[in-house]
Amino acid sequence: MTENTFNTPAPGSPGPEKPRSRNLLIYGILIAALAGTWIYMFYDKSKSSEIVTSQKIQIDSISSSRDALEQDFNAANARLDDLISQNTRMDSLVKTKDKEIQDMKARISSILTKKNATAAELAEARRLIEQLKSNIEGYQQTIERLEGEKIVLAGERDYARKERDSVTTVKDSLGKKVELGSVLHASNIRLEPIRVKGNGKEIATTKAKRADMMRVEFDLDDNRIAPTGDKEIFVAISAPDGSPLAVEALGSGRFTLEDGTEKLYTAKKTVAYVQGQKQSVTMDWKQNSDFKPGDYGVEIYHNGYKIGQGKVTLKKGGLF
Repeated sequence: MTENTFNTPAPGSPGPEKPRSRNLLIYGILIAALAGTWIYMFYDKSKSSEIVTSQKIQIDSISSSRDALEQDFNAANARLDDLISQNTRMDSLVKTKDKEIQDMKARISSILTKKNATAAELAEARRLIEQLKSNIEGYQQTIERLEGEKIVLAGERDYARKERDSVTTVKDSLGKKVELGSVLHASNIRLEPIRVKGNGKEIATTKAKRADMMRVEFDLDDNRIAPTGDKEIFVAISAPDGSPLAVEALGSGRFTLEDGTEKLYTAKKTVAYVQGQKQSVTMDWKQNSDFKPGDYGVEIYHNGYKIGQGKVTLKKGGLF
């Protein structure tokens, strides 16, 4: 019987183990490749995450810088507006550099409103804001200097005004003294009731019923200050009840006192006064009604000042 040589392994051959080893090698290579792929994918994802995180940090930093710059810019603008509103000189000062300031503010605004502003642009905005703040500080110092000059000028003006007022006061005072010194003085004042008889003869009386008129007599004393010229003298006679004897139709009226108030006068007379001389004056008052018994008073005025006074008493009835 012949033997089957096809199933007999050759001497020294590993036999059927060779295909299995080759398969294991292929599996090992595939597993290594897969692991490498996983490792690369994990590394790449980790790297991408780091880049995204870094970019987010940069964006947040830029956004934070923009916000801070906006606040700084708004504060500078607010201070500038406040200075202008409080000081007209500041407004004029700013207007002289208006173009420069407006260009600076426009550039800052364009950067801060730009969503994708770069760090370099933000740095430019920061520099411009600092320059704007420096200009505002300079304006503030200029205003303080101008205000100081204004205070000095105001002080000088106040001093000059006080000096002028002082001179005016002295001048007014001297003028007042001259005015008072030129006021005439009346002496020897007599208020005398007069009866006029049918033949025109005048006799003094003390009876109210018999009195036809009141005669005022007085002397204007000598005055070496009052210049020579016409002097207007006012006489005010009052009745026993205190009411003024004044009838406009008979020449009465009003005159102004030295304090600015007005007073009724009974009669007035223009006297041709001669400086330094004493002069006698007579004034008559004849009213259109009867005189009543009682005390009558008389006051004499010159330049609004009372220069003398007197009185007389009229009695009731009687033949004379």
